[in-house]
Amino acid sequence: MAYNNGQTMTLNGPGGHKIKVRLEVNSKARRLILRLDERRREAVAIAPTRRQIKDAAAFAAERVDWISSRLQHLPEIVSFEEGSIISYRGKPCRLTAEGDGRLARMIPGDIPTLCAPGDPETLDQRALRYLKKQARADITRAVKRHAATLGVEYKGISVKDTRSRWGSCTADGQLSFSWRLIMAPADVLDYVAAHECAHLLEMNHSPRFWAHVATCCPDWKRLRAWLRTHGMELQAAGT
Repeated sequence: MAYNNGQTMTLNGPGGHKIKVRLEVNSKARRLILRLDERRREAVAIAPTRRQIKDAAAFAAERVDWISSRLQHLPEIVSFEEGSIISYRGKPCRLTAEGDGRLARMIPGDIPTLCAPGDPETLDQRALRYLKKQARADITRAVKRHAATLGVEYKGISVKDTRSRWGSCTADGQLSFSWRLIMAPADVLDYVAAHECAHLLEMNHSPRFWAHVATCCPDWKRLRAWLRTHGMELQAAGT
């Protein structure tokens, strides 16, 4: 059977339920890779070259039980809709379209409320705009602070909805971050900012790189562990 880049195949999982696997080619991959796309609720089999797509498909088929187990343990999707409870800077926050005015704002309380007045059908769009704006502000402050500590300069900051990385740094100093970090505790966001600023000195994960991270964020190991444990919960919100 011929397979193509971007194709989705269906495997039979335990109990006969269907499991979707998306096939992708990534020239940066050094080997066959199998990961989960938490938001699409499917697996992704990655091949280094087009010639190895068939091998990636077989690689996924051999691990269908593992895929099934991981998918069953994914956190529930939390939609951005009236009454939903999401995480904001690591704490619960309720969403509502009710309220006066036109601008989204945070209302204090035992459980703070993100009030984004308007049509309930488009609450998700207004809430997302608010969260992205706050994410950019928090990330920019953190990057400026860490860049000053390390004595480095960056070209720019962008906030995106990345699936596999919380942050990235290009060779020319362009930093990119996931807006979903605004849902994590503030010190976790701060760690990711420190991580990417350290890449402005070391484009690797060598001991020297981690020493730079530690200069900005001494508790980085605990914060990295938090992100690895709870990252899927952030990816499951607003999908």
